[in-house]
Amino acid sequence: MTEKITLRDSYQARARIAGRIRRTALVDSPSLSARCGGQIALKLESSQITGSFKLRGATNAVLSLSDEQRAAGVVGVSTGNHGRGLAYAAAQAGVRCIICMSELVPQNKVEGIKSHGAEVRITGRSQDDAQVEVDRLVAEGMTMLPPFDHRDIIAGQSTVALEMLEQAPDLETVLVPLSGGGLISGVAMVMKAANPAIRVIGVSMERGAAMYECLQAGKPVQVEELPTLADSLGGGIGLDNAYTFEMTKAFVDDVVLVSEAEIAAAIRHAYFEERQVIEGSGSVGIAALLAGKIENPGRCAVLVSGQNIDMALHKRIIDGEDVDVAAETGGGADA
Repeated sequence: MTEKITLRDSYQARARIAGRIRRTALVDSPSLSARCGGQIALKLESSQITGSFKLRGATNAVLSLSDEQRAAGVVGVSTGNHGRGLAYAAAQAGVRCIICMSELVPQNKVEGIKSHGAEVRITGRSQDDAQVEVDRLVAEGMTMLPPFDHRDIIAGQSTVALEMLEQAPDLETVLVPLSGGGLISGVAMVMKAANPAIRVIGVSMERGAAMYECLQAGKPVQVEELPTLADSLGGGIGLDNAYTFEMTKAFVDDVVLVSEAEIAAAIRHAYFEERQVIEGSGSVGIAALLAGKIENPGRCAVLVSGQNIDMALHKRIIDGEDVDVAAETGGGADA
């Protein structure tokens, strides 16, 4: 039986990663508050050291390794942000790191991982294809640290919720990007432990929303990966999912989906109104608010999960150009 992840794990993770990650700001958004009602604030994990929340879980997992595991090195599969966080955390700890990725991953994210000293191996056109190479390296002795379905990863991601509650103890609604569930399961667990009345709403894209489809089916199911501006939210949750499916089902109040046009509008809003450059996956909470899909947000925190967007793509979006997501982006569960 899988051991539950609790608030104690979250506090232990925060102590472990203290001084190695950035405490990010929760900033009020007058523009969103005026448009959507309530009191809206943005939790800017996009300003984390590696440009996304992923550094929290990766750092906690690397620091939890045994001496033998550290010596053998770590390997992971990623669409970019997990890989970047894992590469950075491993480098800081002096641990060898290999990240396996599919051909669909945006090139800027590949280069971001390499910039932190990790080796990148490109395999196939899906996360499942890349996982084959991960499994081979694990058989040779390396330790796999997956993007989301791992207790140390989830506990590390959950530390962002502890910060949010300290910054806004009166929270009523929290909007969290939803993919494999490593972020939302930890955030929702902490929020419900603090105050069961806090609404935790997951936001995903309409194209290939894996966790949403699994929740609808009542079990983990295979979901086709589709190109999307929210490229870090693509991919499956794993048919043998050990943690995040049950935690999401238990702690998350609702899941809403946003279109590609709504994601693009949110990226533009973040740039022009909030003075923030954010990636598609980080914009989905803003997208849901702007599209009127969140009723009575009240005191609401929107978790902006990352900023690692290709800047040429970003310019086309803010210029209002139509973007062919099939040509621009890829997929693979990372949140």
